[in-house]
Amino acid sequence: MKIHHIGIAVESLRAAAPAFERLLGRPPDSEEVVENQKVRVAVFRLGESRIELLEATSPESPVARFLSQRGQGVHHVALEVENLPGVLAQLERAGVRLIDRAPRAGAGKERIAFLHPASTAGVLIELVEEK
Repeated sequence: MKIHHIGIAVESLRAAAPAFERLLGRPPDSEEVVENQKVRVAVFRLGESRIELLEATSPESPVARFLSQRGQGVHHVALEVENLPGVLAQLERAGVRLIDRAPRAGAGKERIAFLHPASTAGVLIELVEEK
């Protein structure tokens, strides 16, 4: 496993992206809307990892709920895995509480699944299997 990305919840990509552009010296590498997650994502690639800024596109978005409860900041840490269905089955057998029992589509058409923070010391963990 390795860190795939860190997801940061922001109120507005337009307001937040310039801070990262100044920090990294360049604009985002890509932007997209992930309909099933109800988010707009700006991606800054950093070597093998990346930073993803997440803006809610709907009040029902998990990111919108996060922002209303906690404000802007780190939303999740994503780990890259191989054989995501197998990893999910193994973690469930080990007693890890899953949010997703099966992979779903994420940004960049990758397969993703989330682990419940109750099983991961309060941190929302996303597992990512690249296409």
